[in-house]
Amino acid sequence: MTLPAAGAETITAALQDEIRRSKESRYDHRLHGVLLVAEGMSCRQAAAILGDSPRAVEYWVRNFERNGLAGLRDGSRPGRPPRLTDDQMKLIGRALRRPPHSSGRSVGAWDGKVLSEFVKKELGVVLGIRQCQRLVKSLGPNLKPAGSVLVQDDDERRVSSGRALHDQRRPAQGVSPRKMTNT
Repeated sequence: MTLPAAGAETITAALQDEIRRSKESRYDHRLHGVLLVAEGMSCRQAAAILGDSPRAVEYWVRNFERNGLAGLRDGSRPGRPPRLTDDQMKLIGRALRRPPHSSGRSVGAWDGKVLSEFVKKELGVVLGIRQCQRLVKSLGPNLKPAGSVLVQDDDERRVSSGRALHDQRRPAQGVSPRKMTNT
């Protein structure tokens, strides 16, 4: 079974983003790289399969040889320490997978402002709106970038339910048909 060539790049990018999203998935990804090399592939071949640079795979293999499995785990990273713990990030991820009203919000969709208020009220941590926008983008399951084929958007749902034609013929209230544009 193969994926359609037209969407392969988008699917690959979305899957690679998902792999890089958590420490556990990055660890598993490195394990696969080292396993491919252990089974006889060169670092260059393993890198081509995994979508990483040969240098990165060489680094994983070297760390594995020196430190065993512990060498493949994420180490501490330089920079400012995170304001949110792993448990708090998981709580935010769970909240973003539900509609905001289930968390006591009276809005229809998560955005930076709504998440900032939620984090302040529920966790007692003050995060800026822009940081919360990044969290919504990275942790929200149905908030993939435009063009992602892994998540069906509202237009696709309307087409599959037969409502698209009806929506196109009748403009929204208060909007003149001349001002409507197809994007």
